[in-house]
Amino acid sequence: MWVNGLTDGIDWADVVTEDGRAHGGKVRMSIAERRAEQGNLDGSAEEAAPEGDYDDPTAVLTGSWGSNQYVRATVFSRNQTEDYFQEVEIRLRSAIAPHSCTGYEVFWRCLKTENAYAEIVRWNGAIGTFKSLARNQGPQFGVSDGDVVEATIVGSRITSYINGVEVLSATDDTYADGAPGIGFNFGCGDTYVDHGFTSYEVDTYEG
Repeated sequence: MWVNGLTDGIDWADVVTEDGRAHGGKVRMSIAERRAEQGNLDGSAEEAAPEGDYDDPTAVLTGSWGSNQYVRATVFSRNQTEDYFQEVEIRLRSAIAPHSCTGYEVFWRCLKTENAYAEIVRWNGAIGTFKSLARNQGPQFGVSDGDVVEATIVGSRITSYINGVEVLSATDDTYADGAPGIGFNFGCGDTYVDHGFTSYEVDTYEG
């Protein structure tokens, strides 16, 4: 049912399921995340390449899916911390193959402080190659336990929601097809059991 990041993609980590939750599996934890957007990479160098392993636990569904995609998931989050960039991620129009992961990623930080954020990025294939398409920061853009997150792509418009409220959108026409999926940020140490999803629903149709 799932194509997994390590098992099938080699360069990423797997998503695991246990106790009614989906969460991230083991990651390398060798190079921590540093990005201008995260505020821990030289802000004067906006074009500086992000640093980190970027082996996000990632999985996409098998089968054929319509190009217009809607995903709805319920967040599990406990022991929220500023020490890691814990994220719950929904993938749209995505594909995993050996040494390649493409598609769109819509995600939210599991935090409700000023350092929370929501973001939409495009993955370009090779590990660590991605482009941020839109981002908002602040407590209203983070998530906590029980929140319902949604992500849609209709035509070239990608939209992010928390509890039915639109919080972010972007436009990109790089990928016309692919599968929905889920993921979690790399570099979260032993806290993957503290954040994930307890439900996941998908609907798709052709435009």
